[in-house]
Amino acid sequence: MQRVNRYHPILVVLHWLLAALIIAALCIGFLSLAATPNTDPGKIPVLRLHMAGGMLILALTVLRAVTRKFTARPAPIATGHRLADSLAPLTHFSFYALILLMVGTGYATGIIAGLPAIVFANSGDPLPPSFDAYPTFTAHAYLALALLALIVLHIAAALYHHVVRKDGLLRRMAFGKRRVETSVPAE
Repeated sequence: MQRVNRYHPILVVLHWLLAALIIAALCIGFLSLAATPNTDPGKIPVLRLHMAGGMLILALTVLRAVTRKFTARPAPIATGHRLADSLAPLTHFSFYALILLMVGTGYATGIIAGLPAIVFANSGDPLPPSFDAYPTFTAHAYLALALLALIVLHIAAALYHHVVRKDGLLRRMAFGKRRVETSVPAE
């Protein structure tokens, strides 16, 4: 597949939209849902938003993975550090894996706790006294911490490229003219 100087515009939109949605979902989970007791009736609409957001994140992540597979993309940018260069593809794959695991554990917790009827069908049943009794919820919480750590690492790496290396990495995930990169033959 040919190399280009920027990612496909669909990937750019999906990257930034998913970044916003994932950060919003983490904030809702950590700052609102975790702080609100299950006996509070106001928790259900927030839980509905969180769960619907998770489903949207899953759909957009799958769309992003498929689009990425079938579109040309820029060549990897080397940092000059072998370890960092070898970790970059692993961290990008880890985003997909963590997102899928987050959605999976969230979905499993919802099914086990009977949340579809309570949250989406307005059954009137109360929420379980606590979600802590469900191992899937515990996994969901730990995965959220891992995802948050990966986001911080991703932002730090992007800032390193932008501020220290000044290699134009961020331009690749922005809108602009997309052109095929030409390789210069070695002399």
